[in-house]
Amino acid sequence: LMRRALAIDEQSYGAEHPRVVIDLNNLSQLLKATNRLAEAEPLMRRALDIDELSYGAEHPLVALRLWALAVLFWQSDRLSEALPLMSRAMRICHHFSKQNGYEHPHWNKAAGHYRGMLTASGHSESEAAAALQKLMAE
Repeated sequence: LMRRALAIDEQSYGAEHPRVVIDLNNLSQLLKATNRLAEAEPLMRRALDIDELSYGAEHPLVALRLWALAVLFWQSDRLSEALPLMSRAMRICHHFSKQNGYEHPHWNKAAGHYRGMLTASGHSESEAAAALQKLMAE
């Protein structure tokens, strides 16, 4: 059904329309939840590309797409690919917070994932906390 919804929205709105991203995200999350990570990845990349083109590289929706892709890489034991994406997502969320005067709604959960990725890549808890503080100082 999700693939059918995606096809309908692609035909109705166009393949690069932001509305299509919702379908891409829903389908990719289903595939990820059923451990079909290789099938989920191209959908997540496509959703990221559409959001970057539609909203700009620093938009909070782009941060969510980066975060989702980073978690997929983390789950696929591809930390070297996950960390730069998660770092970029964290910078976008932090910039959002500075711009708007309140914390991004997903900041705490994203920060937890970022720290988890850093510790999984061999950093100590204190090093992970320091990296997060450094990111916030930028």
